[in-house]
Amino acid sequence: MGDHSTGQGFGSILCSGKSQGLTGQIIFLPEDREKEEQKIRLFSRPNEDDKIINGYTCYKNSVPYQVSLRVAGRHYCGGALIEDGWVLTSAQCYQNNIQVVLGEHDISTHEGPEMSIDVYRIFMHPEFDEHTLDNDIMLIKLVRRISLNSYVRTVSLPSLCAGAATTCLVSGWGNTVPSDAYYPAYTLQCLESPTVSGNDCSKYYPGRLTHNMFCAGRVGKFTTCKGDEGGPLVCQGQLQGIVSWGNQCDAQRNNPWVYTKVCNYIYWIKDIISHN
Repeated sequence: MGDHSTGQGFGSILCSGKSQGLTGQIIFLPEDREKEEQKIRLFSRPNEDDKIINGYTCYKNSVPYQVSLRVAGRHYCGGALIEDGWVLTSAQCYQNNIQVVLGEHDISTHEGPEMSIDVYRIFMHPEFDEHTLDNDIMLIKLVRRISLNSYVRTVSLPSLCAGAATTCLVSGWGNTVPSDAYYPAYTLQCLESPTVSGNDCSKYYPGRLTHNMFCAGRVGKFTTCKGDEGGPLVCQGQLQGIVSWGNQCDAQRNNPWVYTKVCNYIYWIKDIISHN
Protein backbone atom coordinates (compact mmCIF):
# COMPACT_ATOMS: atom_id res chain seq x y z
CA MET A 1 0.00 0.00 0.00
CA GLY A 2 2.75 2.40 -0.89
CA ASP A 3 5.49 3.86 1.25
CA HIS A 4 4.01 4.09 4.74
CA SER A 5 6.49 6.62 6.01
CA THR A 6 3.84 9.25 5.33
CA GLY A 7 0.77 7.16 6.16
CA GLN A 8 -2.71 7.27 4.71
CA GLY A 9 -5.95 8.94 5.71
CA PHE A 10 -8.65 6.87 7.30
CA GLY A 11 -11.79 8.96 7.08
CA SER A 12 -13.65 10.69 9.89
CA ILE A 13 -13.30 9.15 13.35
CA LEU A 14 -14.07 10.16 16.88
CA CYS A 15 -11.88 8.84 19.65
CA SER A 16 -12.53 8.43 23.35
CA GLY A 17 -10.21 7.06 26.00
CA LYS A 18 -6.49 7.31 26.64
CA SER A 19 -3.56 5.09 25.88
CA GLN A 20 -3.06 1.97 28.00
CA GLY A 21 -6.00 2.70 30.30
CA LEU A 22 -9.37 3.37 28.73
CA THR A 23 -10.97 1.61 25.82
CA GLY A 24 -9.91 3.89 23.02
CA GLN A 25 -13.20 3.12 21.33
CA ILE A 26 -13.65 4.46 17.82
CA ILE A 27 -17.01 5.66 16.56
CA PHE A 28 -17.05 5.58 12.78
CA LEU A 29 -18.94 8.32 11.02
CA PRO A 30 -20.72 7.73 7.68
CA GLU A 31 -18.82 8.65 4.53
CA ASP A 32 -20.10 9.30 1.04
CA ARG A 33 -20.04 6.53 -1.53
CA GLU A 34 -17.21 7.98 -3.60
CA LYS A 35 -14.81 8.15 -0.63
CA GLU A 36 -15.74 4.62 0.41
CA GLU A 37 -15.07 3.28 -3.08
CA GLN A 38 -11.72 5.08 -3.16
CA LYS A 39 -10.71 3.45 0.13
CA ILE A 40 -11.70 0.00 -1.12
CA ARG A 41 -9.52 0.48 -4.20
CA LEU A 42 -6.66 1.75 -2.03
CA PHE A 43 -6.62 -1.16 0.40
CA SER A 44 -7.18 -3.94 -2.14
CA ARG A 45 -5.11 -2.73 -5.07
CA PRO A 46 -2.23 -4.99 -6.07
CA ASN A 47 1.21 -3.47 -5.74
CA GLU A 48 4.63 -4.34 -4.44
CA ASP A 49 3.85 -3.48 -0.84
CA ASP A 50 1.82 -6.57 -0.02
CA LYS A 51 4.21 -9.49 -0.35
CA ILE A 52 5.99 -12.35 1.31
CA ILE A 53 9.08 -12.80 -0.87
CA ASN A 54 10.87 -16.17 -1.07
CA GLY A 55 8.51 -17.75 1.44
CA TYR A 56 6.63 -21.01 0.99
CA THR A 57 3.06 -22.21 0.93
CA CYS A 58 1.99 -22.94 4.49
CA TYR A 59 0.84 -26.45 5.25
CA LYS A 60 -2.91 -26.36 4.87
CA ASN A 61 -4.60 -25.01 8.01
CA SER A 62 -1.28 -25.00 9.90
CA VAL A 63 -1.82 -21.33 10.87
CA PRO A 64 -5.32 -21.58 12.38
CA TYR A 65 -5.13 -18.15 14.07
CA GLN A 66 -4.63 -16.35 10.72
CA VAL A 67 -7.61 -14.30 9.51
CA SER A 68 -8.38 -12.53 6.26
CA LEU A 69 -9.97 -9.08 6.43
CA ARG A 70 -12.15 -8.26 3.44
CA VAL A 71 -14.20 -5.43 2.03
CA ALA A 72 -16.70 -6.16 -0.75
CA GLY A 73 -15.39 -9.73 -0.83
CA ARG A 74 -11.76 -8.72 -1.50
CA HIS A 75 -8.90 -9.57 0.83
CA TYR A 76 -6.88 -6.51 1.84
CA CYS A 77 -5.34 -7.15 5.29
CA GLY A 78 -4.42 -9.92 7.67
CA GLY A 79 -5.00 -10.36 11.37
CA ALA A 80 -4.85 -12.86 14.22
CA LEU A 81 -7.57 -14.43 16.35
CA ILE A 82 -6.47 -13.85 19.96
CA GLU A 83 -9.70 -14.79 21.77
CA ASP A 84 -13.04 -16.28 20.83
CA GLY A 85 -14.66 -13.35 19.05
CA TRP A 86 -11.64 -10.99 19.03
CA VAL A 87 -9.13 -10.24 16.25
CA LEU A 88 -5.93 -8.22 16.58
CA THR A 89 -4.67 -6.35 13.53
CA SER A 90 -3.07 -3.12 12.35
CA ALA A 91 -4.75 0.26 12.85
CA GLN A 92 -3.98 1.11 9.23
CA CYS A 93 -6.35 -1.72 8.28
CA TYR A 94 -9.37 0.29 9.40
CA GLN A 95 -12.28 0.12 6.94
CA ASN A 96 -16.04 0.35 7.08
CA ASN A 97 -17.99 -2.85 6.44
CA ILE A 98 -15.16 -5.25 7.24
CA GLN A 99 -15.84 -8.95 6.99
CA VAL A 100 -13.58 -11.36 8.86
CA VAL A 101 -12.84 -14.78 7.33
CA LEU A 102 -11.35 -17.52 9.53
CA GLY A 103 -10.20 -21.05 8.67
CA GLU A 104 -8.98 -19.87 5.26
CA HIS A 105 -6.16 -21.31 3.18
CA ASP A 106 -6.88 -20.69 -0.52
CA ILE A 107 -8.63 -17.33 -0.93
CA SER A 108 -9.53 -18.08 -4.57
CA THR A 109 -11.95 -20.88 -3.75
CA HIS A 110 -14.35 -22.13 -1.09
CA GLU A 111 -12.81 -25.16 0.59
CA GLY A 112 -15.28 -25.86 3.39
CA PRO A 113 -13.76 -24.89 6.77
CA GLU A 114 -14.01 -21.13 6.21
CA MET A 115 -16.11 -18.96 8.53
CA SER A 116 -17.18 -15.51 7.40
CA ILE A 117 -18.22 -13.26 10.30
CA ASP A 118 -19.30 -9.63 10.46
CA VAL A 119 -17.74 -7.03 12.75
CA TYR A 120 -19.60 -5.74 15.80
CA ARG A 121 -17.20 -3.01 16.94
CA ILE A 122 -13.71 -1.75 16.18
CA PHE A 123 -11.24 -0.36 18.73
CA MET A 124 -8.34 1.55 17.22
CA HIS A 125 -5.53 2.56 19.55
CA PRO A 126 -6.34 6.12 20.64
CA GLU A 127 -2.77 7.29 20.00
CA PHE A 128 -2.35 5.78 16.55
CA ASP A 129 -0.32 8.14 14.36
CA GLU A 130 -1.14 7.61 10.69
CA HIS A 131 2.00 9.49 9.62
CA THR A 132 4.64 7.67 11.69
CA LEU A 133 2.51 4.53 12.19
CA ASP A 134 3.27 4.56 15.89
CA ASN A 135 0.72 2.57 17.92
CA ASP A 136 -0.31 0.72 14.76
CA ILE A 137 -2.70 -1.67 16.49
CA MET A 138 -6.44 -2.30 16.42
CA LEU A 139 -8.90 -4.73 18.00
CA ILE A 140 -11.96 -6.08 16.19
CA LYS A 141 -14.88 -7.55 18.09
CA LEU A 142 -16.93 -9.99 16.05
CA VAL A 143 -20.73 -10.08 16.08
CA ARG A 144 -20.77 -13.50 17.68
CA ARG A 145 -18.64 -16.05 19.45
CA ILE A 146 -17.20 -18.79 17.30
CA SER A 147 -16.64 -22.49 17.72
CA LEU A 148 -12.93 -23.24 17.81
CA ASN A 149 -11.76 -26.33 15.95
CA SER A 150 -8.70 -27.68 14.13
CA TYR A 151 -9.10 -25.02 11.43
CA VAL A 152 -9.80 -22.04 13.68
CA ARG A 153 -7.84 -21.47 16.87
CA THR A 154 -6.51 -18.59 18.91
CA VAL A 155 -2.87 -17.55 19.32
CA SER A 156 -1.46 -16.56 22.70
CA LEU A 157 -0.45 -13.02 23.56
CA PRO A 158 3.20 -12.63 24.63
CA SER A 159 4.21 -13.04 28.25
CA LEU A 160 7.50 -11.21 27.53
CA CYS A 161 8.90 -9.25 24.60
CA ALA A 162 10.93 -11.32 22.11
CA GLY A 163 14.70 -10.96 22.20
CA ALA A 164 16.98 -10.43 19.20
CA ALA A 165 17.54 -13.38 16.85
CA THR A 166 14.32 -15.11 17.91
CA THR A 167 12.96 -17.24 15.09
CA CYS A 168 9.38 -16.27 14.22
CA LEU A 169 6.75 -17.12 11.62
CA VAL A 170 4.97 -14.50 9.53
CA SER A 171 2.10 -15.39 7.19
CA GLY A 172 -0.10 -13.72 4.61
CA TRP A 173 -1.71 -13.74 1.16
CA GLY A 174 0.15 -10.93 -0.64
CA ASN A 175 2.30 -10.98 -3.78
CA THR A 176 5.13 -13.50 -3.89
CA VAL A 177 7.48 -11.70 -6.32
CA PRO A 178 8.74 -8.09 -6.34
CA SER A 179 6.90 -6.64 -9.33
CA ASP A 180 4.45 -3.90 -10.21
CA ALA A 181 2.25 -6.62 -11.70
CA TYR A 182 -0.10 -8.57 -9.48
CA TYR A 183 1.13 -12.05 -8.57
CA PRO A 184 -1.13 -12.90 -5.64
CA ALA A 185 -0.53 -15.74 -3.27
CA TYR A 186 -3.94 -17.35 -3.39
CA THR A 187 -2.73 -19.90 -0.86
CA LEU A 188 -1.45 -18.72 2.50
CA GLN A 189 2.31 -18.05 2.46
CA CYS A 190 4.67 -18.58 5.40
CA LEU A 191 8.15 -17.29 6.16
CA GLU A 192 10.56 -17.92 9.02
CA SER A 193 11.70 -14.44 10.01
CA PRO A 194 14.21 -13.81 12.83
CA THR A 195 13.89 -10.71 15.00
CA VAL A 196 16.54 -7.99 14.62
CA SER A 197 18.16 -6.13 17.50
CA GLY A 198 16.98 -2.60 18.20
CA ASN A 199 20.39 -1.11 17.35
CA ASP A 200 20.56 -2.89 14.01
CA CYS A 201 16.96 -2.00 13.22
CA SER A 202 17.69 1.68 13.87
CA LYS A 203 20.57 1.57 11.37
CA TYR A 204 18.12 0.59 8.64
CA TYR A 205 15.55 3.21 9.63
CA PRO A 206 17.39 6.08 11.36
CA GLY A 207 15.04 8.40 13.21
CA ARG A 208 11.89 6.57 12.15
CA LEU A 209 11.43 3.91 14.83
CA THR A 210 9.61 4.26 18.13
CA HIS A 211 9.75 2.02 21.19
CA ASN A 212 6.53 0.41 19.93
CA MET A 213 8.25 -1.01 16.83
CA PHE A 214 10.79 -3.72 16.09
CA CYS A 215 12.31 -5.35 13.00
CA ALA A 216 12.34 -8.90 11.70
CA GLY A 217 13.65 -10.50 8.53
CA ARG A 218 16.76 -11.82 6.73
CA VAL A 219 18.31 -9.07 4.64
CA GLY A 220 19.35 -10.22 1.16
CA LYS A 221 17.53 -13.55 1.39
CA PHE A 222 13.91 -13.44 2.44
CA THR A 223 11.55 -10.62 3.20
CA THR A 224 7.99 -9.75 3.96
CA CYS A 225 6.56 -6.62 2.45
CA LYS A 226 3.59 -6.90 4.67
CA GLY A 227 2.02 -10.18 4.57
CA ASP A 228 -0.50 -8.30 4.44
CA GLU A 229 -0.73 -5.27 6.74
CA GLY A 230 -2.06 -6.48 10.06
CA GLY A 231 -0.66 -9.97 9.58
CA PRO A 232 0.74 -11.94 12.55
CA LEU A 233 4.37 -12.53 13.47
CA VAL A 234 4.40 -15.43 15.93
CA CYS A 235 7.49 -16.34 17.95
CA GLN A 236 7.60 -19.51 20.05
CA GLY A 237 3.82 -19.77 19.99
CA GLN A 238 3.15 -16.16 20.99
CA LEU A 239 1.95 -13.22 18.91
CA GLN A 240 4.87 -10.81 19.14
CA GLY A 241 4.36 -8.65 16.06
CA ILE A 242 1.83 -7.13 13.69
CA VAL A 243 3.02 -6.43 10.15
CA SER A 244 3.26 -2.65 9.90
CA TRP A 245 5.64 -0.99 7.40
CA GLY A 246 8.94 -1.06 5.54
CA ASN A 247 10.77 -0.13 2.35
CA GLN A 248 10.57 -1.68 -1.10
CA CYS A 249 10.22 -5.44 -1.29
CA ASP A 250 13.26 -6.65 -3.23
CA ALA A 251 14.76 -9.32 -0.98
CA GLN A 252 18.22 -8.79 -2.50
CA ARG A 253 18.47 -5.20 -1.25
CA ASN A 254 15.62 -4.85 1.19
CA ASN A 255 15.77 -3.79 4.80
CA PRO A 256 14.07 -5.93 7.44
CA TRP A 257 10.38 -5.22 7.88
CA VAL A 258 8.93 -3.25 10.80
CA TYR A 259 6.34 -4.71 13.17
CA THR A 260 4.16 -3.35 15.94
CA LYS A 261 5.51 -4.62 19.27
CA VAL A 262 2.49 -6.43 20.74
CA CYS A 263 4.09 -6.93 24.16
CA ASN A 264 3.78 -3.17 24.78
CA TYR A 265 -0.02 -3.34 24.54
CA ILE A 266 -1.04 -6.26 26.77
CA TYR A 267 -2.78 -4.04 29.34
CA TRP A 268 -4.60 -2.09 26.62
CA ILE A 269 -5.77 -5.27 24.89
CA LYS A 270 -6.97 -6.98 28.06
CA ASP A 271 -8.67 -3.82 29.32
CA ILE A 272 -10.74 -3.47 26.16
CA ILE A 273 -11.73 -7.13 26.05
CA SER A 274 -12.67 -7.25 29.74
CA HIS A 275 -14.93 -4.19 29.45
CA ASN A 276 -16.57 -5.15 26.17
